[in-house]
Amino acid sequence: MLRLAGWDTGEFGDAAMKEIARDFTGGKPLQLFIDARAVKGATIDVSNDWALWLRANRSRFAHVSMLTGSPFVQLTAKFVQRFADLGEVMRIYTDPSAFDSALQAASAR
Repeated sequence: MLRLAGWDTGEFGDAAMKEIARDFTGGKPLQLFIDARAVKGATIDVSNDWALWLRANRSRFAHVSMLTGSPFVQLTAKFVQRFADLGEVMRIYTDPSAFDSALQAASAR
């Protein structure tokens, strides 16, 4: 679970990606949940970095589920989904209760 808020201008570099990559060692595909309901926006460079990283690691994910809180962030998420060639691996949520339910179900497994 990754929770993001505010404006992402790249101030943390690839720290979040490195933290997620620590969980790749188990060999089992990860279920990544990104709660971005409090995100105001991200720079093009940040979106590009995430798209490239997700594309390079897409085989390591069972799915990537992202909750967006605004139309701008939803559009950005769709760009990342397309550019990273994630297709159905990436689920974009706009309904917080649906996202929370999916997270709770995944946590129970």
